[in-house]
Amino acid sequence: MTPGRRLAYSVSLCAAGAGLAAYGVTRTWSEIVTARPGLSSLRDARTGADLEPWVLGLALVALAGAGALLATRGVARRLLGGLLALVGLGVAAGAIAGRAGLAVGAAGAGATLGPVACVLGGLWIVLGGLAAARSGHEWPAMGARYERRGGVATAPDGDRDADVDQRVDTRAAWDALDRGDDPTAR
Repeated sequence: MTPGRRLAYSVSLCAAGAGLAAYGVTRTWSEIVTARPGLSSLRDARTGADLEPWVLGLALVALAGAGALLATRGVARRLLGGLLALVGLGVAAGAIAGRAGLAVGAAGAGATLGPVACVLGGLWIVLGGLAAARSGHEWPAMGARYERRGGVATAPDGDRDADVDQRVDTRAAWDALDRGDDPTAR
């Protein structure tokens, strides 16, 4: 498999895992029905975000980290992969801790779908993060057009002694705007 495909798979695993975890943590994990004599029953639906609110935050961090895998390179990408693996473990552990000992109540068997999706999403994040931590330094980086260029370049004729300032003087355009002229109409 090419390094570019491994990068795409790792980013996809992290992004899909973050999305699945965010979906799972926002589903109903339990529903408690309180009967009131003479009145309608009270229903208290509790989502994973109600029980463990930091799990949703970790899922969003993993989503941002998936995008950051594209923008980093070398050792920074490997460190980010390790961080993503830890975030994925936190998502899975939070889902397990939030669901442990929780009675589903009236929500029934459907209440187990959210925590299971959250744990599965956390494991996907772990897999993507571990792949980046193991071999992320070998993957391709963004193109040079995203790099900041220096302010001074070599002259077009190749003379290294004659440096040309690449910065554009925008003062003339602003002066033209002050006079009421359109500097773009030429």
